[in-house]
Amino acid sequence: MPFPTVDEVSRHCLSDDEPESVHIEVHLPGTPDPARLRAAFLQALFTHPRVLAREVPGRGHRRSFAWELTGRPDGDPVVFAGPGPDALAQARARALTDCPPLTLAPPMRLEVVPSEEGGTVLLLTLHHTALDAPSGLRVLATTAEQYGGTAALPVPGRVRPERSGPAPSGTGATGRTVRARPVRVAPDSRPAPVRTRAVGNGMVQADLPVPRRAARNGDQPSWTVNDRLLVATSLMVGRWNVSRGRPAGPVRLTMPVDDRPRGTDMPMGNGTRLVEVAMTSEDPRDTELLLRDRPDPEAVARLLRTTARRTRALKSADGAPMGAGASLLTAPLLPVGVRGVLTRGARRAAASWTSTALVTNIGRVPYALDFGDAGRATAVWFSAPARMPRGLSVAAASTGGRLHVTLRWSRALLGDTAGAELAGLFAESLSTTSLAPAGDDTPRPDATPVGTRSTQDNHKRPS
Repeated sequence: MPFPTVDEVSRHCLSDDEPESVHIEVHLPGTPDPARLRAAFLQALFTHPRVLAREVPGRGHRRSFAWELTGRPDGDPVVFAGPGPDALAQARARALTDCPPLTLAPPMRLEVVPSEEGGTVLLLTLHHTALDAPSGLRVLATTAEQYGGTAALPVPGRVRPERSGPAPSGTGATGRTVRARPVRVAPDSRPAPVRTRAVGNGMVQADLPVPRRAARNGDQPSWTVNDRLLVATSLMVGRWNVSRGRPAGPVRLTMPVDDRPRGTDMPMGNGTRLVEVAMTSEDPRDTELLLRDRPDPEAVARLLRTTARRTRALKSADGAPMGAGASLLTAPLLPVGVRGVLTRGARRAAASWTSTALVTNIGRVPYALDFGDAGRATAVWFSAPARMPRGLSVAAASTGGRLHVTLRWSRALLGDTAGAELAGLFAESLSTTSLAPAGDDTPRPDATPVGTRSTQDNHKRPS
């Protein structure tokens, strides 16, 4: 099977310094039986045969990269880690530095790690050139069904607004915003040569209350948890940059949109399309109000309403997965070696126009993830790559009424201390969105102090 556009662009831009990995971790209260878990995971791979793929070897003069389906794993993808105080931290570090190879099927690795507080963590690492987080989560859900021995309830389809035709021009924002270059996240205070030599990603996880969804106010679209995440990320970046002497500027966030079904018939691979959301208020006077130490609630509400309107339009519009430019670059008109040079050159040329950060939200996990005698999942975290020039990704999923957020950053942009500080600023910014008035059904801030219910202490410190 020829590589689709997203796979080929990722394949051209791979770097050993910043592996293109996706990490998913599922926390279970009990301990699964090793033999049964291995058999259940193997059966899940057979249930989703598209996962059992590897890259066909070839030379640079070929017209396209291609996947070949193997029908069986090339090796044992399940690894059982030994107990230890740093076992989970080490497994997370491997997820960010040791990407499964594309030359072996499946391009994923499942590590079973004992938790310090009791129970078990299933840590799945995917190569993002081949698979995305929803695909990996679907494989884990099928593994749970096979292990527990009971079929899961049907998963309802995703509800999207009616499609309205081509994607809006740019970001659906004003011309002033579209023409302006997005701001970059300000680097930390390390000397530039030190940052340049830094490799890999850092990561911090947070366990936060799920913000309430606002009620619809007349003709105004209600804002969702996803809209709050976008606004919180925008406030975080703006306040972070201002605190480091950088001028305020337009923030643009890349947001994956996924319309695939969530049942066992879900197409595996990279099934999302990427859209950009302009996080700029329609009234330029709101910028100062939003970047105060205590952002103005009315200004936050206006930004939430604007963001909800933009995301609704972007979700309902049709469009290529990565835009028309990427489709043109990956058209099989030239050998892949030449297309790779052109793709990397285009990426470097567009670096200053790359969005500020990636915000990806799975939402409420639609699967029970019931592993029978090992129990149901109590938390699900995942993270997306954070390669430069963007250098920052925010990923969220909710389980059991809690919002599990992961900030992941390039160490060429931020050190671990700065990344942890940025994560704290995100939690504050998300709490600020709960103070925004929204008609009669005003969302109220959760009474639980932010960050006080972290599942584990090492969620507060970088991996």
